[in-house]
Amino acid sequence: MAASRILSVSQKIIKPSFPTPLLRRHNLSFLDQISLSIYAPTAAFYSKPANNNISQILENSLSKVLSSYYPFAGRIKAISICISHKIADGYNLSKFLNDWAATTRELDFEPSTQFDAASFFPPMDDPPVIPNVVREQCVSRMFNISSYSLGKLKDIVSTNSEVQNLTRIEVATALVHKCGMSVSMANSGLFRPSLVTHLMNLHPHFPLNTIGNAYCFLNSATTTEDEIQLPHIVAQLRKAKQHQRNMLKDMSSDKIALHALESINAGVNIIIEKKYDPYMYSSLCNLGLYKIDFGWGKPINVTLARSPMKNNIVFLDNPSGEGINTLITLTEADMLIFQSNKELLEFAYPVVYSPE
Repeated sequence: MAASRILSVSQKIIKPSFPTPLLRRHNLSFLDQISLSIYAPTAAFYSKPANNNISQILENSLSKVLSSYYPFAGRIKAISICISHKIADGYNLSKFLNDWAATTRELDFEPSTQFDAASFFPPMDDPPVIPNVVREQCVSRMFNISSYSLGKLKDIVSTNSEVQNLTRIEVATALVHKCGMSVSMANSGLFRPSLVTHLMNLHPHFPLNTIGNAYCFLNSATTTEDEIQLPHIVAQLRKAKQHQRNMLKDMSSDKIALHALESINAGVNIIIEKKYDPYMYSSLCNLGLYKIDFGWGKPINVTLARSPMKNNIVFLDNPSGEGINTLITLTEADMLIFQSNKELLEFAYPVVYSPE
């Protein structure tokens, strides 16, 4: 299939339809402070609607919803969207798009937002610095792992370990990470320890209308060559995840902030030592991106165009809702090796979107 291309035919500044707070400063939380100033262009594709006045409808509803999302003003490109990670995360992205869609469908819809993440994660004078991995020339490729392949991966792991009730994120992480480590060994001829860092969503622990970054690091490591096995990678990830859940259970909001800071510092310190090859994972699955209905139906596909970060992996729901799409960003040289990995291609295939 031929790849899709999105052409910009015009540009227009959309201003909030109602006055936004005057002389008010938007305070960044410490998670906002440390988040890299990166953009991940997101696009939702729809079947062609019968209404020919779509652009005007979207402009009007965007103008209205921006009154509730005033820090977002000036950062949106309809109908694709590109928001800085400095002010929002994937959870906020989905909430904004669904609120915009609801505003388009329902004239009296009023979004509920609170830009108060700084009250839960107070800003710091000297926050930790996440190492800048946006340096080398990178390429992003989307791969799909079907529900059938996910089932096969789960069977392999459950048969060879004590880990049960596996999730698609766990087995997809293990597959991608194992293949990524193979690239490292192919380049150097030697084993190098590697670090899996997942961004763990903390929004469920706070009011769900809170806008701002809310995450902690979930770190697990592969330290010896004989650990480069799917069951071991999953077991380490599950152990780290369960540890975080036990720590967060019944924890007050101020302690959650401290815990998030400690988890991030731990990951940053490991990366700075340069003894491990770091891989950063995050997930946009189950966030409602396929529920974004502007009045002409739900999207037939939602995708990220690219990521600027080396060794960055983002999981997304695929249109069927059963498999998983995986956006992988590596250096150009590493991607040439990675995309030819036989084990990867046994379970995953590259996604090339049709313009239809």
